[in-house]
Amino acid sequence: MGNVRKALMANPPEKKSDDIDFKENVYKEFTDTKDVVFAEEFRKVGGEFVYCDSVLDFQKKLKSLFDEKEWEYVFCIDKNVQKLLKEVKIPFRFKDNYIPKSQVGITRCEYLIARFGSVMVSSKGGSGRRLYAFPDTHIVMAYSSQVVDDIKDAMEHMKQKYSTGMPSAISTITGPSRTADIEKTLVMGAHGPRELIVFFIDLK
Repeated sequence: MGNVRKALMANPPEKKSDDIDFKENVYKEFTDTKDVVFAEEFRKVGGEFVYCDSVLDFQKKLKSLFDEKEWEYVFCIDKNVQKLLKEVKIPFRFKDNYIPKSQVGITRCEYLIARFGSVMVSSKGGSGRRLYAFPDTHIVMAYSSQVVDDIKDAMEHMKQKYSTGMPSAISTITGPSRTADIEKTLVMGAHGPRELIVFFIDLK
């Protein structure tokens, strides 16, 4: 420790802590609209972004993907989303015993965080907690009104939305689940879905 102390005294830091401007913006300003920034950042972390110009467009594109992938059903607990699935004849399951063997699950989200391309979800989002982790493919239905700049903005909105009681769990999902803990080899789907798809419904 003595050697460390001597080295620090011999090479003092160029900028003292009292010279730091704590009000200065840490991040660069966006060079595009926040929805475009989200789409770009989301793709960078391995997510698949699907633009929809209406709810009907969302239903058509989801049905097309369902047929293309030849899924047997979609796991969905959210009653509002179930209604949309019924309208385009996409079969779904919602009982707990189907979760472990489900290939794909669909949920809504709380917010889309443009800065990091992250999806904020919570235990009060209509799908509980487990559906964000079990199926190989996680589909997120989101609206343009849910895009915010940063995590702090999302949390401010959460405080207002749930002023009478915050959710017991709030999480941010940044791309598909991955790990490189074993021999630095990237493994997808290690702790959750290996595929994350956001259907972005633009209602502007």
